[in-house]
Amino acid sequence: MSAESRAAASPASRFALRDPRSWSQAWTRLGPRFLPFADAATAELPLPRLLRLSLFQVSVGMAAALLIGTLNRVMIVELGVASWLVALMLALPLLAAPFRALIGFHSDTHRSPLGWRRVPYIWMGTMMQFGGLAIMPFALILLSGQGRGPAWVGHAGAALAFLLVGAGIQTTQTAGLALAADLAPEKTRPRVVALLYVMLLAGMIGASGAFALLLHSFNTMRLIQVVQGAALATVVLNVVALWKQEARQPALERAAAARTRFAEAWQAFKERGRSVRLLVAVTLGAAGFSMQDVILEPYGGQVLGLAVGTTSGLTAVLAAGAFAGLALSAHYLGRAVNSCRLAGYGALIGITGFLCVICAAPFASVAAFAVGVALVGLGGGLFAMGTLTATMEIDAGGFGGMTIGAWGAVQATAAGLGIALGGALRDLFGALAAQGALGTAMDGPATGYQVVYHLEIALLFATLVAIGPLATRLAAGGPGRSPMTLELAGGSGWSTHS
Repeated sequence: MSAESRAAASPASRFALRDPRSWSQAWTRLGPRFLPFADAATAELPLPRLLRLSLFQVSVGMAAALLIGTLNRVMIVELGVASWLVALMLALPLLAAPFRALIGFHSDTHRSPLGWRRVPYIWMGTMMQFGGLAIMPFALILLSGQGRGPAWVGHAGAALAFLLVGAGIQTTQTAGLALAADLAPEKTRPRVVALLYVMLLAGMIGASGAFALLLHSFNTMRLIQVVQGAALATVVLNVVALWKQEARQPALERAAAARTRFAEAWQAFKERGRSVRLLVAVTLGAAGFSMQDVILEPYGGQVLGLAVGTTSGLTAVLAAGAFAGLALSAHYLGRAVNSCRLAGYGALIGITGFLCVICAAPFASVAAFAVGVALVGLGGGLFAMGTLTATMEIDAGGFGGMTIGAWGAVQATAAGLGIALGGALRDLFGALAAQGALGTAMDGPATGYQVVYHLEIALLFATLVAIGPLATRLAAGGPGRSPMTLELAGGSGWSTHS
């Protein structure tokens, strides 16, 4: 028997294999290397506490899945509500998006007798979500004409319900992200934010599956139970998420310093040099990535002839790409890679994805379509995390909530307008192509879709133009940034040294 075999067979070795402590040490070494986002945890913010905090994103994802996915179909198919009215109701939550910067500012400067800044706003957003979801099923039943009462009551009730849910989502998410930024050390903040957005995706996917199962046999009573159950689940998730997260600081209430006005804080934020240009890049990129949201599945069905089940699977492909983008963002941003440069890579990957989607029609290639959808999700995840991290890196003089709110306001508003514009342009150019107004070469069913996809490519190129100087400027002035070069057409590149 060799020396190695005798050593492996020794009692001490066998004990080590059976010792639970050796297994726990092995898992501890394995975690940060192979388990996603395990390295986001720190001594200040342990992983159990971080995962508990992320539950507020799960509640936001659940509400988004309910509004955009489940109720969208229920209102049109089961309740027979007009499509234009459904689109109007789904657009109402976006009215609260431009106020996210103001919400973040007030959470920065809030004076509470209990010494909290973020918790009151997260709780306020939770109550708005709960109230909107509690009245929503009754309002939708009246809106469809199936209930008793004046028609205007259904319209007013549904509008109020959607507004409350939208305002609650914007308030909860803005204050929650600001709280996470307060709790996380600066070196792990990008990984923490990436984990929070992964939980948002998980909430959307899990809630979509649960709603599909619960509403498989549809009736109005089941609709009431499911929507109001979601209202209760929102409160439970957010209470668990908030429990013992923000430390009480009564000194904040007793502070005698004069409070800064929002206009003054916003002016100081705009004078930070790169903030306005960064928000312009966020606007262009968010619109560029979101215009395809409402036309992606119809493109697969109408142009490529895919079945309903197959096109529904595209949502999973897009989500998987976004998850990969968030995971890669957490990996590279945690290693001090330039955040604006990472967002630029996301835009380039998005352009490549849209080119694959466009080429899928003439080649009748489902594989090219699937690859394109995955690349769009990947690029969108990289772009979102890169720009959010770049926004958080701006020295806002203690107004971190306002900066996060500014990013959220611009991103959500641009995405909402992009979705509406994408659907309208597809209908317009599709009708023109069907009438032969664009010539025989463009009279196919793909014309309306491809106009939108080409416009998205143009917007993403404009995003590169806007964010390019920021990448160079950040790299020149940011300590510890990894040197990476992004080559553009013609050999020009973003150098990390100027």
